[in-house]
Amino acid sequence: MKILLLGEYSNLHNSLKKGLVELGHEVTLISSGDGFKSFESDILFNKPAIVSSSGVLKKLFTFIFRYPFSFYLRSLQFQSVLPKLKDYDFIQLVNEHAIGGVPWIEKRQLKRLKKQNKHMVLLCCGEDYNIIHYCLNSENLKYSNLTPLLEDKSLTPDYAYSLKYITPSFKKLSKYIEEVTIGTIASDMDYHLPLQGNSNYLGMIPNPIALSKESEGSNQKKGTTILLGINTNNYTKKGLKYFDEALTRIEKKYPNVIIKKTTNLPFKDYMAEVKKADILLDQIYCYDQGYNALQAMAFGKVVFTGAEQAFLAYYNLKEDEVAINALPDVDYLVHKLSSLIESPKKTKTIGANAKAFVLKHHKAKEVAKKYVETWINAAQ
Repeated sequence: MKILLLGEYSNLHNSLKKGLVELGHEVTLISSGDGFKSFESDILFNKPAIVSSSGVLKKLFTFIFRYPFSFYLRSLQFQSVLPKLKDYDFIQLVNEHAIGGVPWIEKRQLKRLKKQNKHMVLLCCGEDYNIIHYCLNSENLKYSNLTPLLEDKSLTPDYAYSLKYITPSFKKLSKYIEEVTIGTIASDMDYHLPLQGNSNYLGMIPNPIALSKESEGSNQKKGTTILLGINTNNYTKKGLKYFDEALTRIEKKYPNVIIKKTTNLPFKDYMAEVKKADILLDQIYCYDQGYNALQAMAFGKVVFTGAEQAFLAYYNLKEDEVAINALPDVDYLVHKLSSLIESPKKTKTIGANAKAFVLKHHKAKEVAKKYVETWINAAQ
């Protein structure tokens, strides 16, 4: 089949593309590379230097024209390739703002894209209207990326990207996408839970992980290396302050432990650092693992990330079997880190379990089969 993957988020579409190509499908990926992460793309929408200009100019432009300059740029860039995007059997949008343009323009472009092709499906692997609305209003969640905002409204500026999805223009875009797509697929428990009961929901398909070099990243060295990879755009949302505070205490308690922090690294450079580590501090406020956590687990690393009861029950796992559930509690994090530092055997066992788990549930080719099956069934 001929497949178009529109947009990229944490290397998900790149990994899915590899699986689909292995299955013999013709796949085109269009994206902006997901910002500083610099993911590969068949058609890449680069960001010119003017977009990185002073904050004052950006605010002035947005004030005058309602939306950021980058939105208008993405609309223009996509318009330049839109006439060529024809005769695809399936198009998958990475989220409800897959083009990244001005909402009303994006709606028109998606309408034309739909006319030129057969079927369109929505992937929920990050923030969109349904997820943000659910996280802001649900009493069923233990926590989410919006928990810091709910606890402290002064953090609202840190959530500008998230809160855009519940503005009237994005709500309209969300409703339109629901009308023109054949359904929505969730990538993990953090999106599966909010979408349950939605008539357009097709179910959860695990994140695809490309495992062509499965043996990479095994550590034979002595000692313990802990890595904290910081994305400054998501520092608050990911609860990284708890990791920072825990590492300060670990550094004093275990002076021989190597602690490495990185900031806004491109994906390839970040993965190079992950391979050197024994323990990765990924994120807090989540129920399941995202792409970075899973890639580290594929390397046999112990990852502090989402591993809540809903995740454990779904995969029939025990606590701490394949990952450490990261809670917003510094004492808890220090305790868990200390137990790993003092027991290299435990670290090795969890790392081996993590690798086996990814091999069993997240191989790109096997996951791609599930996507194709779900698309075809939904289109009937």
